[in-house]
Amino acid sequence: MSPANGVSARTLTSTTGAAIPLPDPGHLTHLQFRRFAGCPVCNLHLRSVVTRLPEIRAAGIREVVVFHSSAGELRKYTDDLPLDVVADPDRVLYREFGVETAARALLDPRGWTAIARAIGSELPGRRGERPAPPARPEGGRLGLPADFLIHPDGTVLAAKYGAYADDQWSVGELLAVAARHSGTTTPIPVTPEE
Repeated sequence: MSPANGVSARTLTSTTGAAIPLPDPGHLTHLQFRRFAGCPVCNLHLRSVVTRLPEIRAAGIREVVVFHSSAGELRKYTDDLPLDVVADPDRVLYREFGVETAARALLDPRGWTAIARAIGSELPGRRGERPAPPARPEGGRLGLPADFLIHPDGTVLAAKYGAYADDQWSVGELLAVAARHSGTTTPIPVTPEE
């Protein structure tokens, strides 16, 4: 389960070497736990986040995305994303937040359509920008997603533990959850390159 007494302040390091405060002292933090580097389902989901990033930032939300892969492996797939991506190959944060690994990640029929759609969009030559998903991903294929909305004081305002690979908050759900806590933070400025 999520940290019962809130999230203690710490600094994470992104795959680019940037320092990421957790929780962010001035904004809500959407802490996303994804699966492995190159995960087609995760990549498809993160592209939807990037598409709506101006709305997310206008709601005062900072995106922090954690994968159970090494920074080197993640950079192959995420360097073009304007998101804070964190490598956690030893699953330290996964254990702290109670994010699981289970066969149902791939075996639950509710995720099969998304898995097929994601694989189709990530095939080599189809997207061209990134390498194909790894045949043997670091940390395995059975990770489950999870989402946490964290207040600047460290309080976990909401959490979702995925039951299968594609069971995470959509951007619309994230914005709806954040709207229930509006007024707690200020919008994040969008930089020109985004």
